[in-house]
Order: sequence, then C-alpha cells, then structure tokens
Amino acid sequence: MQEKKGIAILGSTGSIGTQALDVIESYPEVFDLQVITANTSADLLIEQAIKHQPNSVVIVDEHQFKKVQDALWDHDIHVYAGVDALSQVVDSNDVDTVLTAMVGYAGLRPTLAAIQAKKTIALANKETLVVAGELITKEAQKNGVNIYPVDSEHSAIFQCLIGEFHNPIEKIYLTASGGPFRGYSHEQLKHVTKAQALKHPNWEMGAKITIDSASMMNKGLEVIEAKWLFHLRPDQIDVIVHPQSIVHSLVQFEDGSMKAQMGLPDMKLPIQYAFTYPDRLKTDFPRFNFMDYPELTFEQPDLKTFSNLQLAFDALHTGGTVACALNAANEVAVDAFLKERISFLDISRINAETMNAVASISQPTLEDYIAVDAEARAHASNLCK
Repeated sequence: MQEKKGIAILGSTGSIGTQALDVIESYPEVFDLQVITANTSADLLIEQAIKHQPNSVVIVDEHQFKKVQDALWDHDIHVYAGVDALSQVVDSNDVDTVLTAMVGYAGLRPTLAAIQAKKTIALANKETLVVAGELITKEAQKNGVNIYPVDSEHSAIFQCLIGEFHNPIEKIYLTASGGPFRGYSHEQLKHVTKAQALKHPNWEMGAKITIDSASMMNKGLEVIEAKWLFHLRPDQIDVIVHPQSIVHSLVQFEDGSMKAQMGLPDMKLPIQYAFTYPDRLKTDFPRFNFMDYPELTFEQPDLKTFSNLQLAFDALHTGGTVACALNAANEVAVDAFLKERISFLDISRINAETMNAVASISQPTLEDYIAVDAEARAHASNLCK
C-alpha cells in the first residue's frame, strides 16, 4: 500500500464509528482521517476531533453548531452543520473511502452522495440497501464504485468469495447468534424488558441494532442486504442460528463445496478489511483457539416466534418498496420500545401491520422511497400510541 488512504466516517460517535477510529489510530502510516460526523452527540464529536484531528467535522444538529465550532476554534478543523453537509463533505478530493456508519434510513442520502462522488464505500449502514437496494446498486455500477461490506456476516461472505467471483453461488448461509432470547417461547417474550433485550451475549453494539438482534430483525435486514450485495435470489439466502458467533457466515458453491469465514466476534476486523481490501494488515487482535470452543453448534431459526425474520423474507420476495416500509416501521417501533411505550412483541406486530398497510411501488424512484418511508413512519407512529 503506497499513499495514505483518506477516510471519511459518517457516524463516528456510534459503535462502528468509534471502533473505526481505533483502527485508523493503529495505522497512522496507512490511513488519513479526513471527516467525522455525528447526529446529536456534540460532546463526543468534539472529543474525537481534538484527539484525531480530522480535516472536517459535521454536526447534523444545527442547534449545536456554535458549541462545536467554539470548541474547535483553536484547531485547524473545518466545522459544518446540517443534513446537507453530510452529502457535501464527502465530495472532497482528499477522501478515498467513505464509511457509512450512521444508524437507519438517515444513511441513505449521504451514501448515495458518496457513490455519486465516486468514493469507495465501506458499508455498515445496512438500511441503505434494505430501503433502496436497487437504486444504490445501479448508481454504484454507473459510477464504477465498489461497495465493501462491514457487517461481519456480509464481510464473511465477501471474504469467502475472494478468488471465486467466476464461480456461481448456489446458496449463502448468514449465521445468527440468536440474541439474548434464543429458545424463548412467544409466551416468554411477552414479559421481556428493555434491559434484558439490550444484553447481547456476544457483540457490543448500539442500542438500536442490539434490539434488532434480539427480535431477529437485524438478521432480516441482513438477508435483504445480502440480496443486493451479492446479486442473489431469495431462495439462495438462508439463515442458521449459531450461538457461539465464531462462524460468521458461509458460501455454498454449485459443486457442493462450502467456505466459511471464522474468528472471534470483533467488528474491528471487518472494518479494517473494508478499508484495506485486497490487503490484510497485521493485527494484535486476540486469536481464536479451537480448544476454547470444542463445540460449535447450529440450529434452525424460529420464524414463528421471531416473526420479524419471516417479515423480511416476505419483503424480499415481494420486492419494490415493501422493505422500505418494513424498515421505517421497525425504526419507529424500536424507538418506542426503547422509550418503554410498547412491549417487545409489539415491535413485530407494528412492523407487520405497517408493511401490509402501505401500498407497494414496484419500480420506485428516490422520491418514491422517501414518500413510502414517511407514510410508513406515520402509520407505525399511530400504532405506537
């Protein structure tokens, strides 16, 4: 690797963003941090900017612009505010790779802007492909842009495909830990609490994705993301529950051979690989020891109890804007659950009702996606009252 690679992190204050900063800090001779952004977490953004000295920062919440600007006045750092700034700041000639680590639908427009600016995308914002996979993949193809997955499961699939791109995929298996409620019955799920749902057994993640993991919606979103990343039909995608989270996902080829990517659960590895592909940099991450895991187990997901995963497969089969409506409903429902306004099981109920209520558009434009997202949010919000 020759010149330093300019990195922009959209969503630097979240779980993926903070770990990405750790990766960049570990290789100062390889990476050059250009941009960091936050939605409302101004204090952490200021702290990150002072420590890592990016060229530019963006605080989306315009009410906090002066606070961030004043704090960074003595530093040679450009400060911008507002949603539009997210799309503008990635256009810099010094930015080579854009890590989209924002949570939810909010990542769609900045990711689209980065693609149109012909930047390599390290995609941690799965909702972008869930909401508008057809649009995003077409734009990436048109602009000659590579999208490298950061989700551990999709990174695993991508790594299994290295050297195999000419060989057709027969099937992929996305592994799921099962979350904190693996094995629970519908009756047991009626009584689970927010605190229980936020205790993931294997991964350290933000609140929204942790709840999605507990409800299996995260795996559902990953199923839809996988379709677009790897150009698959719905019948080529399967989910298998693997409680140890060591096998991150598998690819089965037409000759019946299977490849798996394995390792300890650590998001820094897929982040780093998306930044450095096709190179692998030496790390001091803890190494997997087979003797620590003498048994690796696998089981079928319970699609009836964890119906969010079934809803995602249904959206995948239907196509159009159905997945967009499902994602919007889920973001509203998870927010309501985190605010303890609805129960855990209400999340999948609201998702199903909204997905069925909002009319689907089969050949959507960007404006259609925006309209469907707004309609689904309004419908889901009414169901949360």
